[in-house]
Amino acid sequence: MRLNCVDCNSIHLHGRLAEPPELSHVNHDVEFYRFPLSAIRLSGAEDRLNIMVPRTLLERCGDLAPGREVTVRGEVRTFNNRSGQGSRLVISTFARDLLPEDGDDANRLELSGTLCKTPALRSTPLGRTICDMILAVNRRYGRADYLPCIAWGSLARRCGEMAVGDRLHLNGRLQSRIYTKTVEDRTEEHTAFEVSVMTLVDEPEPAYS
Repeated sequence: MRLNCVDCNSIHLHGRLAEPPELSHVNHDVEFYRFPLSAIRLSGAEDRLNIMVPRTLLERCGDLAPGREVTVRGEVRTFNNRSGQGSRLVISTFARDLLPEDGDDANRLELSGTLCKTPALRSTPLGRTICDMILAVNRRYGRADYLPCIAWGSLARRCGEMAVGDRLHLNGRLQSRIYTKTVEDRTEEHTAFEVSVMTLVDEPEPAYS
């Protein structure tokens, strides 16, 4: 296991508000709002991502209506939902910068952290190789975010050779995926969020004195 490595968590998004911002919660007298951001991939598929933004930052942007283009820079955050409603793992982008502006859709994410679960290597029915991982990314103040990651093809095979405690530094995107789940006699539609790995970055060896 690599020691004394600073974890990286940086995301750059550009897209359109799918719904108006609404109050999420209040923490230490600070109001936080959330809204879904729609970002289109080059393939034409849509990622609908949850954005969390403090009120002070939101107020600087004026009236943000659905369809307005914005750029978001920040980091990916997770927390466990213990309410019993919806997904247990909630994944959102915490906005540190929010700028209303036009531009091309973007979804770029850089992460570095530590693998906290043995990578699961598998194949699709069409024979494509996939690797599922959980990456623990430390925040500045002792907490950590646990992010599900997925790699394909040769990247999946490389990740599948790694072990718990290994460092992983990647470039990719945060993506949404809709799936159906059968509950009793009905079918429910859910949205899952995961990091799609595009490239791996070699981290420098730590210097020891």
